[in-house]
Amino acid sequence: MKIQKIVLPIIALLLIVACSKDSTNTDNETPRVDKSANLRSLGASANDLLSDAKFTSLTIEIVYVTGFKPTDAAINNLKQFLQKHTYKPDGVNVNIRAVASSNLAPFSIEEIAKLEADERSIYNAGDEIAVFIYVADGSNENDEDGKVVLGSAFRNTSVVLYGKTLEKIASNSSSVSKSDVETAVLNHEFGHLFGLVNVGSPMQVDHLDPENAAHCNVNACLMASNIEFGSSIIDMVENRIPELDDLCVNDLVANGGR
Repeated sequence: MKIQKIVLPIIALLLIVACSKDSTNTDNETPRVDKSANLRSLGASANDLLSDAKFTSLTIEIVYVTGFKPTDAAINNLKQFLQKHTYKPDGVNVNIRAVASSNLAPFSIEEIAKLEADERSIYNAGDEIAVFIYVADGSNENDEDGKVVLGSAFRNTSVVLYGKTLEKIASNSSSVSKSDVETAVLNHEFGHLFGLVNVGSPMQVDHLDPENAAHCNVNACLMASNIEFGSSIIDMVENRIPELDDLCVNDLVANGGR
């Protein structure tokens, strides 16, 4: 399984309650949610997220630790990004709620996966595909001076943001808002869920960064690795939120997106 991390400066591949179709063996058995479709490898649901061939709506479940709620602006910007690049005629919906701290920080990705298992309540159902985003109240266990993780796309419909680290990075600039940094990180991680770069959405033209797997070699692109390096993310969002380069967009269009 490939896992995407926002790592500074080193990258490692690391909704409304909806129920999946229930299955029971007897009438007395508690219905069980089929979670298997949401526990696949990164990029495995790229076409399902991008197109309306199987799923006509997208629901995002954001679970944040109290005190680390994403800004409304970042959530709205994410919805606009998804509407721009996906075909979901029945809409993009966001379900957001707070949970108590797990007191596990700093986190391993295995601990984040366990928290998802405990906290996630929405899975694919009918013509609705679901994505889970967990906003943690701490850092990644591999953080060190000059090298920190802001977020990770792991599995096919799972993302984590390290809220405390993200806030620290955003606070280092007086010209960039927290919502701008959150937007860049959220959009970047969704780009990985969409299969970029070459992790589920095949490249139409080679634009893979040879030194940073799953990233674009166009420096100004949202999927460029330099959005993940130290103060580079601040530099990149200072004038505008980075967007997908034409090469990345072409990959998405070829895999069912806009």
